[in-house]
Amino acid sequence: MAVEVKELLEAGVHFGHLTRKWDPNMAPYVYMERNGIHIINLYKTAAKIDEAGAALAKIAASGRKILFVATKKQAKDIVSEKAASINMPYITERWPGGMLTNFVTIRKAIKKMATIDRMKKDGTFNTLSKKERLQVDRLRAKLEKNLGSIVDMTRLPGALFVVDIKREHIAIKEAQKLNIPIFAMVDTNSDPREVDYVIPANDDASKSIDKILTHVTEAITAGLNERKAEKAEKDAAKADKKSAPKKAKALKEEEE
Repeated sequence: MAVEVKELLEAGVHFGHLTRKWDPNMAPYVYMERNGIHIINLYKTAAKIDEAGAALAKIAASGRKILFVATKKQAKDIVSEKAASINMPYITERWPGGMLTNFVTIRKAIKKMATIDRMKKDGTFNTLSKKERLQVDRLRAKLEKNLGSIVDMTRLPGALFVVDIKREHIAIKEAQKLNIPIFAMVDTNSDPREVDYVIPANDDASKSIDKILTHVTEAITAGLNERKAEKAEKDAAKADKKSAPKKAKALKEEEE
């Protein structure tokens, strides 16, 4: 779906930060200054959404996961809802240090969650003392809060999508170390050179965040659908190949 500048305007995507708080590297994306606030050029935002969307669709079509990161209050619920709707992992609580650079340890913590769940299923949990059960429950709740949304992420993500790169600087640094492509909403107070795919936008207003995320998840959905279609084609071709000898045999028998 093409991005309309009007809808971005209505969502307040154009409102940047106070001029005194700006990062000069955002100059190419600033349209003007009004009442001490920088106004973002929405034509550039629309073009950048299209560019980021095309790249994200390719990553999704390749079968790799896109990890969404947004721990600020006004973005949390929007990001968790949008990411979950397309079955992508997300971090909306505190970023666990080493989430990417020490992924093996993070996977161990996720396995610990699975072990606790198994204990509850097979009855082992009930053999523990009351105090031990309480401790295990607390550990499970803590792990769920911090890592529950990435439980199905068995390998490093193919990309990161970030809301507010200043706030999520640790996640940005880890992705940079591992050469994981970074897509982000970048406001006028941030350095766009930190990310690979910049979407210049107001990253404080929930309406703006919702609007950008809607376009981003639509692009990812298109990539996922493309992958499904390709898989269905391959499966159909395999089925045809398998049934070809049977068909040939049946034809031969008919002729005889």
